[in-house]
Amino acid sequence: MGISWHHHHPATSTGDDAPLRGRPGGLCLAGAPVGLGGGRIRYAILSRVIHQRPIARSRLTAIASMIDPHIAVVGSGSLARSVCYSLAALSSPAPATPIQVTVLARGSAASDITRICQIRAAVTGGGGVTFAAESLHDEVDALARLQPGVLVCCASAQSPYEKTTAPSAWTSLIARAGFGVTLPLQAALIVRLARAVAQASPRTLVVNGCFPDAVNPLLAALKAPVTCGIGNVSTLAACLQAAIGLPDQDDLALLGHHVHLSQPGRPEDEVLAWYEGHPLPDVTGLLSPARATDRRELNAIAGHAAARLLLALVTGTEVHTSLPGPLGLPGGYPVTVTDGSVALRLPPGVTRAEAVAWNLRVGRDDGVEVADGRVDYSPRAIDALAPYLPELAAGWPVAALDEVIERLTELRRRLRLAPPAPVVAAGTGTI
Repeated sequence: MGISWHHHHPATSTGDDAPLRGRPGGLCLAGAPVGLGGGRIRYAILSRVIHQRPIARSRLTAIASMIDPHIAVVGSGSLARSVCYSLAALSSPAPATPIQVTVLARGSAASDITRICQIRAAVTGGGGVTFAAESLHDEVDALARLQPGVLVCCASAQSPYEKTTAPSAWTSLIARAGFGVTLPLQAALIVRLARAVAQASPRTLVVNGCFPDAVNPLLAALKAPVTCGIGNVSTLAACLQAAIGLPDQDDLALLGHHVHLSQPGRPEDEVLAWYEGHPLPDVTGLLSPARATDRRELNAIAGHAAARLLLALVTGTEVHTSLPGPLGLPGGYPVTVTDGSVALRLPPGVTRAEAVAWNLRVGRDDGVEVADGRVDYSPRAIDALAPYLPELAAGWPVAALDEVIERLTELRRRLRLAPPAPVVAAGTGTI
């Protein structure tokens, strides 16, 4: 039986042509356009301003967090390993309450990661974080037994690195359509995990490391629990923090999307960054070294930032940073993490509606958009997908996710048997 989907584009205020204050498609702060335009701040002056500030206003909240100090990490790939290795390295000084980390993966990988983490923690001198390994077979059973305070998913059904490790007609399709065409496969495991949390461990916070800029809005539309994501804008924020010599991200705020891991094709679509409420100049130049780094190496940064976030969630520490998909929103935003919760901390003059609209607009370079209970594709994604799955190319309701996963998985199986086609990448958002 086919899926009966009716393609439509509901009129919303977050469409391509919905202007934000200032120039078309841009944000405006205190009457001045934000982005690459405007005057440039001399870095010598900026450096003096930065280094004259007091360091680190993060604090441990007086009221103990109600979140269980137990982190479950799902996956055994490079991101999962980076998260776990950083948790071991950040375990000194030991937190007031011992923290348990359980690595959930198939096969022997979980035990291997745990063994290395135990050694790293010993060398670090921190005895406050312990590690255990579990095989993941049944998500509901595992969560019912473990009842972790936080679950972080670092595994998906589609590797972002397949185009280099096993190029095929399937990876050529992704290159033509944009990474967003893999959304259903990125969502497959985290959706199962979120549903299992709702059923068996409802107090667990769900953190997603798989394309959270688009997957988290999908989870929210499915009414599945999700707190935030990791990577992407969090990685970019860490890179900017280091580039301008900040001791923390207390006064650094970013609006950014997965597509910004690559330089956007249009200057007006660049990451928006503020320092102490003022636009940060030359974001493109500041991010250039990070963008030239092999994408897999950036997982070391993403994992380290994620570990700091996870520790903050389970200890109640207040942290100011930028995260993808907070509260199920599309794209990435500046946030405050405190008492185990995440809240937006947008710069003055920027509303939530404007920030969401901006993220939806720039995110279309990934080829996909999740809004109003639907998944819709950009024109280039439609052109690439329509010859194979015209029903999917026309868009689909989020409730059809399970069937879409089946159809896309079968298409992938067939296309992996064929050699890759020469591709001229269009736009940004391909990885």
